[in-house]
Parts: sequence; C-alpha cells; structure tokens
Amino acid sequence: MNWMRDSLANLAAPDQAAGDAVSERAADILRPAGALARLDTVGVWMAQWQGTSQPAVRKPAGLIFAADHGVAAAGVSAYPIEVTAAMLAAYRAGKSTVSAFAAVVGASVEAIDVGVGRPTGDIRVEPALSAERFDECVAAGRSAVEALDADLLVIGEMGIGNTTAAAAVTAALLGGDPADWVGRGTGVDDDGLSRKRDAVTAAVERIAGITDPLEVLREVGGAELVAMAAAIVAARQRHLPVLLDGYVVTAAALPLEVAAPGALDHCQVGHCSAEPGHRRLVEHLGKQPLLDLGMRLGEGSGAMAAVPLVAMGCAGITEVPTFGEWFG
Repeated sequence: MNWMRDSLANLAAPDQAAGDAVSERAADILRPAGALARLDTVGVWMAQWQGTSQPAVRKPAGLIFAADHGVAAAGVSAYPIEVTAAMLAAYRAGKSTVSAFAAVVGASVEAIDVGVGRPTGDIRVEPALSAERFDECVAAGRSAVEALDADLLVIGEMGIGNTTAAAAVTAALLGGDPADWVGRGTGVDDDGLSRKRDAVTAAVERIAGITDPLEVLREVGGAELVAMAAAIVAARQRHLPVLLDGYVVTAAALPLEVAAPGALDHCQVGHCSAEPGHRRLVEHLGKQPLLDLGMRLGEGSGAMAAVPLVAMGCAGITEVPTFGEWFG
C-alpha cells in the first residue's frame, strides 16, 4: 500500500507538447472540421501518453486478473464459485472469448491468478484482504505491467462474485443507497438480486467511517480488484495508456481517482457494460465509453473490442494528409 500511496502522490504527467501537435494536425486534416471529433480526441490522448506526435497501436496487450470471493457464499451469483477456475482454464486452453478477440486485434493477453481457489474474506462480516495479502496483490499487478512490451494496455478480470465487490467499493466511496449500485451481474434472478443487495448493504455498513479509498478497496474489494488498481498505477508510471473494461475494472480504478484526482487521465473506458452501476460510475468519473453494446462478460472483452477504435483514432490523424500537405 505504501508504493500505491507514493505513486499516487507522484503521478507521471502527460506529454502536453505531443498532444498539442496532434491536436493541431487534427484541426487541419483532410476532412470536414470535427467530422471524427471523438476519434480525434482519442488520438490526442494517445499522443499525450505515448509521448509522440505519431501515436499508434502496434503492440496492444491485455492483462486479465482472476480471483475468488468469499461473499459468493451469500448466493450473489448465478454461478458457483468454481466457475472462476473453469474460466481461467478456458483461457489457458486458448478458448476464452478474450483470447479470440485478442487474436482478431493482434493483441497479446495474459491471465494472472491472484486468488483462484483462495477466496477473499466475506465482505459482509470481515475484510476482503489482510494488509499482507493486499500487498501481494499490488505486487502482482505492478510486476505484470512492468514486464510488458506494449503501447496500449487492456485491463480485465475473472471472478464469480466480483460485481458484488465492485458495487460495495463504489457505494462506499460515492454514497447513496448501496442497493442502487447493484445489478444482476451474471444474471441472478430476483431472489439473487435481493441477496446481492443485502450483501452490499451489509459490507458498506460494516466499514462505515472508513474514508481512506485504498482501505475501502482492501476492506470490501477483492484480490483481482487490488491487482488491477496496482496495474493501472504502474501503467501511469510507464506512460502507458489504458483501456478499462466493465464495472469491476472501473470500480477497481475508482479509489485511485478518489485518492488523487487525475489519476485516471491515462485511462479510457473501453465500453459501458449492462450493469446500471457502471453507467453511473462512468458518468461520475467524467469518462465517455468508446463502446456501448450492453456487454457483461468481463475478461477484458469489451475493452479489447475497443482496441481497433483507438488504432483508428491514431491512424485517422497520422496517416491522412492535412489540407496544407494535400494542396500545398
């Protein structure tokens, strides 16, 4: 946690000159002004974090963090906790959805086990993680990013019960009725949704008075949420732009922004999931998802699907002449 705090207090800054150069070029590109405004902003964002006036996506990479949750015992998911291990096995066999998507977009992808078969504490009645295990998860996320050779990072997750943890983190940090942050996740029925709401409410009430965002993450988050938060911070220190996946990933990122406003400037939200809490959270962060297709799989699949849009945002500026170049 000390590394997280120190890093958040000393955030790497964007390359404003590179961003300005790309923004100026986009304003004179050979097409009607503003015709690709949103994609142009993505190209400028990439320039700022890649530190170049020639931004591009040539080496996209995905990191998928997997773990189990003790709160799954409360019946908050439509699937048993053993499904996390099955999802991880499918990835390792090259049969997961994110593997198929990564192959299409030319991305490398790695799944990292930070707690499959080793559930966190039941957040209704106890902390999700001890201080020692929190630090283990931070180390896993940090080292995974530091080992990458990539120019764009997709972050995703696998973990039965983790939308419950995501809702608890979000409700604890942003307030309101905890039940309002809860969705159906894997597709629970009405009874399951009621149990899930009760679990999130109990978790938030248990930690009432805790305001430190990283402590909130330790208390009611999960192993993969902590690892993803660390990965996001490590990517910031490397000036590596990040695409966040759905509700769970964005909830893992939220404590960083609460602790240090601007901590997520190097991140775009790849897609808006079907979870109602995700849309509210994205709006709170002031982010605009690149895709909105009602996806709710996880695995980084929605963010991976947005990689081509980022690549196009770069190519639409760097590979197209300006009016001056074409007519000069």
